[in-house]
Amino acid sequence: MTKPSLPDLLHAAVSAVGGTERPGQVAMAEAVAEAIDENSHRLIQAGTGTGKSLGYLVPALAHGERVVVATATLALQRQLVERDLPRTVEALHPQLRRRPQFAMLKGRSNYLCLHRLHEGAPQDEEEGLFDQFEAAAPTSKLGQDLLRLRDWADETETGDRDDLTPGVSDKAWGQISVSSRECLGATKCAYGAECFAEAARERAKLADVVVTNHALLAIDAIEGAPVLPQHEVLIVDEAHELVSRVTGVATGELTPGQVNRAVKRAAKLVDEKTADSLQTASESFERVMELALPGRLEEVPEDLGYALMSLRDAARNVISAIGSTRDKSVQDEDAVRKQALAAVESVHAVAERIVLGSEYDVVWYERHDRFGATLRVAPLSVSGLLREKLFEDRSVVLTSATLKLGGDFNGVAGSLGLSPEGVAGDDVPVWKGLDVGSPFDYPKQGILYVAKHLATPGREGTRGDMMDELAELIEAAGGRTLGLFSSMRGAKAAAEELRGRLANPILLQGEETLGELIKAFAADPKTCLFGTLSLWQGVDVPGPSCQLVIMDRIPFPRPDDPLMSARQKSVEEHGGNGFMAVAATHAALLMAQGAGRLVRATGDRGVVAVLDPRLATARYGTFLRATLPDFWYTTDRNQVRRSLAAIDASAQANGK
Repeated sequence: MTKPSLPDLLHAAVSAVGGTERPGQVAMAEAVAEAIDENSHRLIQAGTGTGKSLGYLVPALAHGERVVVATATLALQRQLVERDLPRTVEALHPQLRRRPQFAMLKGRSNYLCLHRLHEGAPQDEEEGLFDQFEAAAPTSKLGQDLLRLRDWADETETGDRDDLTPGVSDKAWGQISVSSRECLGATKCAYGAECFAEAARERAKLADVVVTNHALLAIDAIEGAPVLPQHEVLIVDEAHELVSRVTGVATGELTPGQVNRAVKRAAKLVDEKTADSLQTASESFERVMELALPGRLEEVPEDLGYALMSLRDAARNVISAIGSTRDKSVQDEDAVRKQALAAVESVHAVAERIVLGSEYDVVWYERHDRFGATLRVAPLSVSGLLREKLFEDRSVVLTSATLKLGGDFNGVAGSLGLSPEGVAGDDVPVWKGLDVGSPFDYPKQGILYVAKHLATPGREGTRGDMMDELAELIEAAGGRTLGLFSSMRGAKAAAEELRGRLANPILLQGEETLGELIKAFAADPKTCLFGTLSLWQGVDVPGPSCQLVIMDRIPFPRPDDPLMSARQKSVEEHGGNGFMAVAATHAALLMAQGAGRLVRATGDRGVVAVLDPRLATARYGTFLRATLPDFWYTTDRNQVRRSLAAIDASAQANGK
């Protein structure tokens, strides 16, 4: 039998999902197929509207080897498993003569734990929560959530939190889920045979395509105990997010509350002397944390060092004691032991990591008005980890709409542990970059406007000239505005100011769930939506409801951000340009994502307005502009107002 051609397979898949075949999608599919055949690596930039999901799924399915697809957002995971994969598998079946199996896999805490549900959470500080199950009509929100979870447990086939609609609070979910450390294990658990998390793992073992998230991919790489099935091909979608997700997984934290919970759980299982030593160490740590000021700790202060050593040593003794004692008087003792061990091991691991110290770690304090101080430790870089763990023994394809920063792939490649393109060396994975372009005609569909006449934004204070400019642009556009702010404080200040000046409704992130806000924004073209980080990347509103995207300033990381400033300093110490490598790259990535909110379909038109003159005047402005879509560029405020008014009039004439 003749092997079906890739173009024929792609055509069948695109027809099945009701899409349009695009040259960029064909180029992408060919590059993915080549990477799999050569067992090599690719970075592929595929603009919005390319159809990149099919661009990688079709060649992966055609090759027949097991593939893991890791993505950052729930929306794309759902799209892949519920829409793209079922249709693609059916469309390719006549030519492939087989139906590849697919499955979704997440971390254990995403699945309902039947042991927790039926036996209750062995928790000290919240005893009696599960009594609310027994109430005929629980009145608290938590009690109602728990009752709904119990009913849902009887009907769900997956136990996956994301299949529960509407959702429940984190606190409620925490009562019926466990982390991998707390899990008893399928062989020891009375409910192991029915376990939702184990069932998901078994489905993944049998699947040809496993869809997961960046966090689980990071855990699989970092922790050494494989959680993903063996695979020959890895496809990382939304790959611009990968470094931050891996950094998050590799970050440890300690708080007084966390340590106190560990003490309480351990006290049930160890002798009084061992428990008292952990309690004493906990109190010492809490006293130090009461005086903690936010910021990086280039050296661990003496008082903190002593407190952490005491905590580490006491935690180690508790772990040994729990491992060697059994107390049959404790109800459901295995679950109590597992939870106590997980809590104490977490404290021990972070305390030891900071005490031992490493030139590759950054340690800092954070302080929250409500929750007090937190001690954090994170890797200075994850590039070495990714180079070692990600690119060995499999072909890796990384794709996103924003992988080229400043015009090339080298910035993103470096953060992933790869050398500049075309540079080979010992133990350095060889890779190729490909930009397949976009189906959109950016110069004709959009304008990039930089408000060059405004004052350079400072760190603090309201920018009166910026507020005036913002109001005038929104009026010219007739609403239709997505306001992307570099801080929540800035978004709130702008919303409060403009609600008093404009007739247009202004929605503010945080005043309703993000999904509801985006739905309301899309439904009424006169409406504006203001917000911060998740809006820069999470809004997909094609059509006339979003014809003006405003960025209040270039989104550099805060100068006092401990991790970013440490990374910047490290680059400078090695002879590089720390500002460009870290701060400007961070800003470029966010701006490219933000600007990508404007044109989501071939008929979209509008303006991206940056209210920060540095994009036009600073030397790094050229680098940032090279990262953005190729919009028509201007600093002429009157021209932009006329263009916005014309776009608004055209939309109104079409009844939108």
